[in-house]
Amino acid sequence: MGTKEKIRIEALRLFSQRGYDAVSVEQIATAVGIKAPSLYKHYKSKKEIFNAIFEETDRRYETFIETISIDVSDPQESIHVFKKITVEDLMEKVRSLIHYSLHDEYVSLFRKMMTIEQFRTPELSALYSQRYVHQIQEYHQGLFLKMIEAGILVEEDPEILAMIYDAPILVLLGECDRHPEKEQECLRILEKHVQSFYKTYTKKE
Repeated sequence: MGTKEKIRIEALRLFSQRGYDAVSVEQIATAVGIKAPSLYKHYKSKKEIFNAIFEETDRRYETFIETISIDVSDPQESIHVFKKITVEDLMEKVRSLIHYSLHDEYVSLFRKMMTIEQFRTPELSALYSQRYVHQIQEYHQGLFLKMIEAGILVEEDPEILAMIYDAPILVLLGECDRHPEKEQECLRILEKHVQSFYKTYTKKE
């Protein structure tokens, strides 16, 4: 592991524990085992370190999403995946996403950092809302609209469908963050939610 990566990881650990504003460049350097002047050879500022963390998190997320055949940037590209999907296959995708979110250390720490910062820093609060609420909602709203047009889902308001589908997933993910020992229980509830959504809103042939 190179020094730049060590700086990102140690900074992320500190940010997730104390919050972005509470951590100094000197503290990051100490955690890495170098002096602050040496850190500045790799990153010009703490903000630049944060930006590098954000970019790496995005890269990891996009790489993972490709493994479950979903394109979150374009609902139209995902429609073929969901045309003939079974409830078991859908649950497997959701289960994989939850497992990734909880157990990829980098992504998990980033989410915890953003959870802290949503109440402290307006800029990061807006970023949190965009990444963990609006982006997910917009994707599913677009996807459900395409699925309604394709005759896969019943004709309901896609915005409301997205809220119905996403809200329990986000709540249960937060519950697992706070209480890791409840992961299996949360997955059991999540499975019931996915089955209920599938049964209620899939158009009967």
